[in-house]
Amino acid sequence: MSKLFHLKLKKSMLKGATVALLPGDPQRAEKIAQYYDPNARLLSYNREFASWLGHLDKTLPVLTASTGIGGPSTAIVIEELAQLGINTFIRVGTSGAIQKRICLQDIIITTASVRLDGTSTHYTPIAYPAVADHDITHSLILAAKSLKIPYHAGITASSDSFFPGQERYETFSGYIIKKFQGSLNEWQKLNVLNYEMESATLLCICNAFALRAGCLTTAIVNRALNEKLPPRPEMILQAEDNMIKVAIGALRKLFPQK
Repeated sequence: MSKLFHLKLKKSMLKGATVALLPGDPQRAEKIAQYYDPNARLLSYNREFASWLGHLDKTLPVLTASTGIGGPSTAIVIEELAQLGINTFIRVGTSGAIQKRICLQDIIITTASVRLDGTSTHYTPIAYPAVADHDITHSLILAAKSLKIPYHAGITASSDSFFPGQERYETFSGYIIKKFQGSLNEWQKLNVLNYEMESATLLCICNAFALRAGCLTTAIVNRALNEKLPPRPEMILQAEDNMIKVAIGALRKLFPQK
């Protein structure tokens, strides 16, 4: 088998791995992989796709593969990894909280996503729900509880754009089309927890393909409290650490080793 077009991987390189952690950032992929295995190695790096292989507790092969930003590149990763035998996907990323009760560095576990993306509509009709796998979601919640890391489980708004789709007015034009004007307030009133840009694509495709998928993110801003305040680098590092700990804790519950 030749290497896949985008990820530059082939099945023999995965050493039997069936589970993948999916950060957006290629640099975060390295950080995650080396957290669960200091001897993790880089398998390939092409465009925004960095793929690392390590072994959790020296036994379970786990792939960590970056998706880049947004639905189109996330769909490529799912499509190609599924061809290599990956059947369990967990997104691990950052997001912007939109409920006042969510503190910075808290974990957000997505149970379902509002489909503000376009990619998922290429796979499923818009009435099809973007829902996380129950076992993965349950394991993420149990891991957060056991680690005593604050978490919130609920609905995520998954947008195809960082600026207008999330009603951010600090754009070049300063104009948001009517479809998104007032949308932030609407999602807040409907008890949506946060914005991010990949979960709707991930959850729809995996359900349609009979694969398992879940999503956890960490809040690095809270737009209900301070729209303009940029996140501090040290705060982001701690938020990432919380998120990684919960993800690894969930893997241990999903795949208990003898």
